[in-house]
Amino acid sequence: MPTPEKTSLAAIVAAGRELIERSGLDGLTMQAVAQRVGVRAPSLYKRVRDRRELLALVVAATLDDLTDRIAATGDEPHPTRRLMAQADALRLFAHEHPVGFGLVFAAHGTPRPEPTAVARSAAPLLDAVAGLTGPEHALEGARLVTAWANGFITMELGGMFGLGGDVERAWRWGLARIVASLTAVDP
Repeated sequence: MPTPEKTSLAAIVAAGRELIERSGLDGLTMQAVAQRVGVRAPSLYKRVRDRRELLALVVAATLDDLTDRIAATGDEPHPTRRLMAQADALRLFAHEHPVGFGLVFAAHGTPRPEPTAVARSAAPLLDAVAGLTGPEHALEGARLVTAWANGFITMELGGMFGLGGDVERAWRWGLARIVASLTAVDP
């Protein structure tokens, strides 16, 4: 009878995500993951080739998590409200998983998500934006929203809003103007 497996790839990836959020990218070691899932480090190599592959799996799982949260806004029929809900879901995700957010959007030297996963993650945003701009400008509009939200959230997470004021109010004000700009007539 074969020896039962002591861990799974899903558990290994989940442990990797937890470690990254707790200790940053440097906290993702094969030894730390092995300890977290209750095996010895050499056992991980049955499922994961090396740290780089583990990191790629962590990035992919993080993007899948974010995609699921954004897709959950699909019940909102009005594209403006749906787009705002998606931006809010992105911001909440970034606050809950700041390192993962950075890995998905602005990682330097880390594995990039698979193009099919990126396309799947962008689909709800493209759909909402197309409801405001029409399909001919959906990609440009989605890039505008993503760039603005990413910049705002990155600055917020980095503590760069030190001039006072209500950051939540600034988010609402900026988001409303970005979304409203998508329905404006081209110059």
